[in-house]
Amino acid sequence: MARTPSNMIPIGTKAPDFKLLDTVSGKLFTLNELKGLQATVIMFICNHCPFVKHVNNELVTLAKDYKSKGVNFIAISSNDVENYPEDSPELMKQNAINQGFIFPYLYDQTQEVAKAYEAACTPDFYVFDKNLKLVYRGQLDNSRPGNDIPVTGADLRHAIHCIIENKKNTHTQKPSIGCNIKWKE
Repeated sequence: MARTPSNMIPIGTKAPDFKLLDTVSGKLFTLNELKGLQATVIMFICNHCPFVKHVNNELVTLAKDYKSKGVNFIAISSNDVENYPEDSPELMKQNAINQGFIFPYLYDQTQEVAKAYEAACTPDFYVFDKNLKLVYRGQLDNSRPGNDIPVTGADLRHAIHCIIENKKNTHTQKPSIGCNIKWKE
């Protein structure tokens, strides 16, 4: 397994806008249409990555835990589907249904959105406040496939709590680790 870290872009960065296809509904959505009232969590994930498979259940739990608190989750897959057909939009839809995703699973066919966010790996997490300013980027928690640390979402949960409680996040933000995004040639 490749172990690619996230790019730790500057806190305060404005979320780049996008218009992407939701593979489940078949509709195009913009960031403005999907953002949360309190916070927006953007996750770069894919179907085949063992690091993503390791945390999928927790992603669904987190989204369920925070939806009523004005926090929306958005998943985006930017992988090259020619070389990684298991990440195709059809299989993204199937995966979202099988996993019980309650958030949109968007397809970034041109990879422009991943580049705009400087996403590097799957999973890669970004938390934006109600004004779409970056307040957290990094790991879900310390768990990785095979390290026997339970998946809790602790780092992401803390970042979200800080926004909801209007507190500054003073915890060290550690990069996520995962498979590299599969860039087109």
